Amino acid sequence: MSSEQTSTEPAHRPRRLFLATLICAAEALALVAGGLYVLIRGLAGSGDAGDTATVGLMLIVLGAIPGIAARGLWRLRRWSRGPGVITQLMGLPVAWTLLRTDSMFIPGGIALAAASIAGLICLLNKETTETLGIRAPSDAAS
Repeated sequence: MSSEQTSTEPAHRPRRLFLATLICAAEALALVAGGLYVLIRGLAGSGDAGDTATVGLMLIVLGAIPGIAARGLWRLRRWSRGPGVITQLMGLPVAWTLLRTDSMFIPGGIALAAASIAGLICLLNKETTETLGIRAPSDAAS
């Protein structure tokens, strides 16, 4: 495979699109790592094995959403913005919940809120939208 760009790739990948890709990939890795951690702890006998296995598997499966979005964003696929935006919107109430605790989860809530807000800004940016070939509703009508 040659290192030349295909006709669908821009000469310059927008910084915000690249950052959105990194944010989605980091969220995917965090969800999968968290899921594996919970799953292994559950199988090792810490808590109810059934409950921890369910939560661990759920986190691993949820990690697929931002992972698929990151891959699609990297490959400049128009559809990939939707799962990316959904992931960021899902992260905001989770971050709010973590921020309302009186525990060690507050820094995680701050990080998640920052990542979700930054991800939304990057994904909804005009240059990102144009690079992915997404037109505004007013443009699509004409």
